[in-house]
Amino acid sequence: MKPLILTGWMTPDFMRSGYGDLVLDLAFFDFAWGPQPSAEQLATYLGPRTANHAGGAHWSDWGGGQWKQSANRKHRDLSLAEFCQQYEAVELWFDVQPKAQLKLIWLLDYFHAYAETVDRLKLRLVDLEMVGLEKFGRWDPPAVDVTEAELATASAAWQAWRSPTPAACFDLLSKDLSALPLLKPVLLDLLNELPSSSTGLGASEMRMLELIARGYRLTNALFHLRQLRQTRIFGEWEYGYLLDGLAFGPRPAVAGLDEELRTLDRENLRDRHAAYLRSRLSITEFGKAVLAHKEDFSRHNPIDRWWGGTHLTNEKLWRWDPVLLVP
Repeated sequence: MKPLILTGWMTPDFMRSGYGDLVLDLAFFDFAWGPQPSAEQLATYLGPRTANHAGGAHWSDWGGGQWKQSANRKHRDLSLAEFCQQYEAVELWFDVQPKAQLKLIWLLDYFHAYAETVDRLKLRLVDLEMVGLEKFGRWDPPAVDVTEAELATASAAWQAWRSPTPAACFDLLSKDLSALPLLKPVLLDLLNELPSSSTGLGASEMRMLELIARGYRLTNALFHLRQLRQTRIFGEWEYGYLLDGLAFGPRPAVAGLDEELRTLDRENLRDRHAAYLRSRLSITEFGKAVLAHKEDFSRHNPIDRWWGGTHLTNEKLWRWDPVLLVP
């Protein structure tokens, strides 16, 4: 039987090539933005289907039309661990992107309690972005068995990310993380999104200020030109929320963001997208001072966002410099 594929990116290549019996992109949760889902929510998502599951809230809702061809479609109401036991091999394809690595450590932590499932797991070491893969039949990333080393490393990282302070994630940098070789760079990228000791802003916010100061007036460059943007934690909408914070506080660092964004619901993606496209951005004098590390954005504006399990506020502002600074 062809393997079951668990991934963080539903590439057309997987779907066209017939590489696996079924490809599941477990896309319901975004662990890089907002408060972390509760343990109960995660258990419900990965557990057996019940009458209480809403659409999209069970792991089996993410196979699309492939379920019609799957040899195991009759088992889709099982828990994910039990479903995996219907296969001889289950391959984990999670690339270098932070959101993908967070999903990987989540799944490995979950599977840690299911020895029969672990025996079937293979970890593909995808050391580039999944979007760059063209034909899986001609390129075969290394596949390694999932052992206690991978499971223990993932569990430690997962618990650290969900902790109420960044201290455990910082401590991981001094540990041996070689069982998951793509993880440490992701941890460093995540830590760089903590507020700076001098500016009160994370790496993505500072990079947007740099680009706006150099004349990039349109949000397309800030949100989508990845090589220019350089930071890689967030997606388009999260960058937009960060930009809202830079522009709409008591002392804005950015001018020119469409005023309608002040009142638009964050779920109204269509109108938000149009408003971002209408915007013509510039950096304020205060923004220039922040960019020069002469002003601290957080001393003049509210901070209210999540970093993993850490709720960052003005009163409890963990900082990175590049050592962890306790508020």
